[in-house]
Amino acid sequence: MTQNDWSVPETEVVQQIRDRLDAERTDVLATIVDVEGNAYRRPGAKMLLDEGGTGVGSITAGCLEDELVTVGAEVRETGRPELVTYDLMEDDEDDVWGLGVGCNGVIEVLVEPLTETYRPAVESFFAGRDVGVVTVLDADGPFERGDRAYYHPETGALQLPTGAEATEWPTDALAGPAGELATRGKADTVTFETDAGELTVFIDGLAAPSELVVFGTGHDVGPVTEFAAKNDFRVTVVGFRGAVDLEDRFPAADRAVTTSPATIADDLALDDRTYAVVMTHNFVDDRLAIEALLDAGVAYVGVMGPRERFEEMLGAFADDGREFADDELSSLYTPVGLDLGGGSPYQIAHSIVAEVLAVSNGRTPRHLKSREEPIHERVDVGTDVDAPAQ
Repeated sequence: MTQNDWSVPETEVVQQIRDRLDAERTDVLATIVDVEGNAYRRPGAKMLLDEGGTGVGSITAGCLEDELVTVGAEVRETGRPELVTYDLMEDDEDDVWGLGVGCNGVIEVLVEPLTETYRPAVESFFAGRDVGVVTVLDADGPFERGDRAYYHPETGALQLPTGAEATEWPTDALAGPAGELATRGKADTVTFETDAGELTVFIDGLAAPSELVVFGTGHDVGPVTEFAAKNDFRVTVVGFRGAVDLEDRFPAADRAVTTSPATIADDLALDDRTYAVVMTHNFVDDRLAIEALLDAGVAYVGVMGPRERFEEMLGAFADDGREFADDELSSLYTPVGLDLGGGSPYQIAHSIVAEVLAVSNGRTPRHLKSREEPIHERVDVGTDVDAPAQ
């Protein structure tokens, strides 16, 4: 696989899955379902393998991808999913997977034929609906490895890939962990005790991509849209007065909107999953955009420009009788970005998108060497759950 195929954003991997389903090809999907110890990627990371052995996406830093081509060929031939374990512990000198390639962990990967049973996942993802993809890994009783159902948090429904109600599945027990993982966009393996015996499932939470709305049409907007798109944000560029061909200038953006500063709330769907960067470099336009964003309760508002400029803006708001409480300003970051010390357009964009990522992931930026906890968040929604059969 090429460097470009390996490093694509997760949203592009899901798009490739959708495209390959439409093409009716015999691709194979590899997904990390469990990690013991440390690893480059966490459960839920995916790689798609086509008939020629070309991969899209990554599950490690490159040490297993070629090996999975071989496993993928076997799965493609048998048509049956396989659960493969790779021990990357450095102290196992008799195991080729322990010879210094390691992340110092054990990785379990589900390798399965890509079939129509996965289509509801990608359709929900691109429709902006969170979904928990529940896949059987091991089971006693009526289930087989690869059997799948989907949990939709907004309805509380557990459905089969056909859309029918999953009546044989332990819906009540699955609802809690599947709903949590779906809305958080995380993944975990969970074991249930049912009347039929033990049931181990992998719950892959596919949260709809967060939207980053960038207000501005200057050339400095381009690097921000590029970095944001590569970090799995759905990017919207908003311009005022229609003087610039936004789609041509910002090809990395998912969409472009031309509107008026006074009608932002009417023309854009803004909510608490929206992140915004205001960089029009126009005092009046910035002020109108900021007011609309704060009134909509978006998760993050980054404002380009010095702090003194925003203080002046607050004074203008006050002159018009608009006062902001401290909690209303808690989502506002100005000057926008992290203090990384760079001053070039791409360094500034890196600083901005890094701050948006930190806020969206609930992290306080700091050096990883100062972090005592694991680098990747450990997700544990509970194991050995009693779940009488439905």
